[in-house]
Amino acid sequence: MLAERSLVADSSANRLRVGLAGLPKPEYVPNNATFENEVQLRLAKDPRCRANYETYLKSDRRSAHPDFLPIRMDIENVSRCNYRCTMCQVSAWPKGKRAEDMTFDQFKQLIDEQYGLIEIKLHGMGEPLMGGDVFHQMVRYARERHIWVRTVSNASLFHVRDNDRKIIDAGINELQISIDACDKQTFESISKGSVFEKVMEGCRRINDYCDELGIVRTKMWTVVQKINYNQLPHLVDHAARLGFKTQVFSLDMTFWGQDDWKDRNGAASVGTDFDLNMAHRMVERGRELGVRVAFWGMAESYSTASPATLCPWPFERAYIGSDRRVVPCCIIANPDVLEIGAGPANSFTERWQSEEYAAFRLAHLNGDIPKKCQWCYEQREAHR
Repeated sequence: MLAERSLVADSSANRLRVGLAGLPKPEYVPNNATFENEVQLRLAKDPRCRANYETYLKSDRRSAHPDFLPIRMDIENVSRCNYRCTMCQVSAWPKGKRAEDMTFDQFKQLIDEQYGLIEIKLHGMGEPLMGGDVFHQMVRYARERHIWVRTVSNASLFHVRDNDRKIIDAGINELQISIDACDKQTFESISKGSVFEKVMEGCRRINDYCDELGIVRTKMWTVVQKINYNQLPHLVDHAARLGFKTQVFSLDMTFWGQDDWKDRNGAASVGTDFDLNMAHRMVERGRELGVRVAFWGMAESYSTASPATLCPWPFERAYIGSDRRVVPCCIIANPDVLEIGAGPANSFTERWQSEEYAAFRLAHLNGDIPKKCQWCYEQREAHR
């Protein structure tokens, strides 16, 4: 009987993978062409960036000692949040905080040193707008260099000191707003510490402001889980009411490389019970309402079968915490769980080229996947 259940689970996982391949995937806001155009402006502005990018493109991007600097980076301006979301590791941190904020001077030094960057996600674990006007200053500094900047927000502080207008005026390219339910009770039970009405009003305000300017900068993002599963079709209509042009449903619930979160989020995950027919109906409903509905999920695990199927993060991208400690990726997003090197990276280039980083990459190349990374490989399906 156990073997039969395993076969059923494997079959369901395979059907889910195939089905997800037929669903729309997230794009840059408002579209991929806009991003590509910005990349060309970035390359034209800085010859060093162009040379680095060309080296990156020629590389196999699977070397323990890459001969290019990362072209993308997650930069965590704050590692603290005013929410205690049930599926987020921040809710377990003392007072919802891990470290001090990154200063503007530290950010500026990092951007100036990392001349190869074409894109950054200015966000990590926390609510970036808690950084105040320093956050807007960071956005503006990167955008002056034509670096594509995206961020993630819970929308709780849009009404404070005109943050809704400041973040748009600073030049943000893409603002992903987390909305996990369309009714007060469910929303506030997931995003603990939130006020449903205030968040919804903030979304309407910022989307109205974008409409006034004739631009698109936001996308609504929903983490699919058992508690909100029945609301998914209604969330498409909700996105339209709030003025969003894009709605993304994330089907994966990470556990941040930690066993206790594996148990907690594993129990909350919908997994292979996700209804693909419903998903296609949601896409069609979105078309009727003028909302592009897309789905994000690692339907195919990474594999050690060949260098090409390894996780790309160690080889071409990086995550740096608000205290400048280096983390392998946004799935772990916590240097206390897994850190490359020790302590703040005063020079990220030195850390990127260090023997510690090379050893981490070599472990992947040799198939000796670190324990904290194994969820994203074949073992991932066992946790769905």
